[in-house]
Amino acid sequence: MKGSIFAAAALVGSAMADAHLHRRHEAIHNRRDASSSVVASASPSSLAPGPEETCGCTTKVITYYGAPTLVPVSSVESTTTLTSTVHSTSTSTVLVTVTPSVAAVSSSAVPSSSTTTQVVLPTPAVTSFSSTGVYTIPATTLTVTDTTTVCGATSTEVASGTHTIGGVTTVVETETVITCPYATVKPTGTTVTSVIETTTYTCPAAGTYTVVPGTVTTVPTSTVIVYPTPQTITPGTYTQTETVVTVTRTDYTYVCPYATSGLASTTAPAATTAAAATTAASVASSSTSSAAAASSSSTSSSGVTGAGQYGMTFSPYTSAGACMSQSEVTSNLKVIKEKGFTLVRVYSTDCNGLEYIGSAAKELGMNLILGVYISSSGTSGAQEQVEAIAKWAQWSMVELIVVGNEAVSSGYASASALASFITSCKSTFKAAGYTGKVTTTEPIDVWEQYGASTLCSPVDIVGANIHPFFNSQVTAAKAGEFALSEFKILENLCNKDVVNLETGWPNAGDANGAAVPGTAEQETAIKSIAAALGSKSIFFSYADDDWKSPGSFNVEQHWGCASVF
Repeated sequence: MKGSIFAAAALVGSAMADAHLHRRHEAIHNRRDASSSVVASASPSSLAPGPEETCGCTTKVITYYGAPTLVPVSSVESTTTLTSTVHSTSTSTVLVTVTPSVAAVSSSAVPSSSTTTQVVLPTPAVTSFSSTGVYTIPATTLTVTDTTTVCGATSTEVASGTHTIGGVTTVVETETVITCPYATVKPTGTTVTSVIETTTYTCPAAGTYTVVPGTVTTVPTSTVIVYPTPQTITPGTYTQTETVVTVTRTDYTYVCPYATSGLASTTAPAATTAAAATTAASVASSSTSSAAAASSSSTSSSGVTGAGQYGMTFSPYTSAGACMSQSEVTSNLKVIKEKGFTLVRVYSTDCNGLEYIGSAAKELGMNLILGVYISSSGTSGAQEQVEAIAKWAQWSMVELIVVGNEAVSSGYASASALASFITSCKSTFKAAGYTGKVTTTEPIDVWEQYGASTLCSPVDIVGANIHPFFNSQVTAAKAGEFALSEFKILENLCNKDVVNLETGWPNAGDANGAAVPGTAEQETAIKSIAAALGSKSIFFSYADDDWKSPGSFNVEQHWGCASVF
């Protein structure tokens, strides 16, 4: 990785439960929109494609850990041009590396010049190597007992040119005074230290406000920028495995994250399809209060997890990707009900879904979780679905509305844009008579990065997609244990109820380490999940999706699990 460092290094950082973004279902939902290359942007300017910070309307007590370590400027001449930062007092940057272990050890004849500082929190370890060679970053395990907001390190790859990095935005529904922590850097001589500072901002009316402007930086070539962001570390055990890094340039930078509870929540890259992309999401156990058609059902959680089968996902497409008829939809929903389910989750309004699925559900006495799918067209492209749902307004059978399915992790919307869109959707649904809950769904790493600052505030309940298969260390028999551990982490992020909006196991495909697909393995995994978290889970999916591309590990078409129940 060629690194041109914006902010030297964070002294403390976030536990990253997921080693990779969960983008298994990046395939667009609308069948007519097959492109997944367009990424929604919160600004028409040239923004860095990395994560952006946002801020909720809460006051946080910040605890500082560790002390900056002075690193002498290396005499080795860099093989690349260093990043020039517009708002910095220095034209070059020297890293302060932070790791919970001893300095990286070189296995080559060239001595290591990286420096490390012992810390007590599992922060991402940012290490700079001023000389080439092969280095070993040792394994470390830490246990955290208290939830702490700290300053973490985030990296993003950018093309040559000028980019805006970071910044803090917030979405409010009324006049609000916000006390907000934000990450920044303070150069002192040859050392650049990342710190968290607090600002107070008055939002005069409902809307989206920039509390802290982003920082403009210019890079001469495509490079990786490391910059500070506020992060929240929750209680748990964190493990950084031993990593061997081969350095071929003199300005190489490596960011090594921690895994939570000893298991890295990995996710596979998304697959693209020619047909509508639908992804299953599981919802936590809730009670439905039915009233007249003008009123809405509400979703609530007792906070108790356990055995059960809360719901199943359904997409109104044939095996060839064509839209089902009303009779076909009704026939399939009858099978789902015969399997013991009374709740169905759908992802958008495609294929007359509101009318056909709604009619069948009403006839069979079933409830629905409706979805507003955000594709590569961004939040603006999803507005038509919002209006269709508001016009349909059969609220007595609606248990929950999910705005977006992995929109942030797929790159279709920024966290702040999604938060603003959720707030707008809630206003539209409320005006149409809906009094139930609204959420979005993302993998756990997105909630850890943007939950406290951005996504917790607009949602009524935390929705997450938990897929044990995409962790290569999880066997089918351990799927329930893994799903439950992820669920418990999510419970501490927003202090709100949690729903598992997508979970399952493929019945065919290629192995992902210890995670092996297959008919027998699927039955084992789903029974394990149902026993541990079934009352909070929507199972993916009713039938195989033959119209999809094979995807990572050739499993994308093989999630049909109705036969297990």
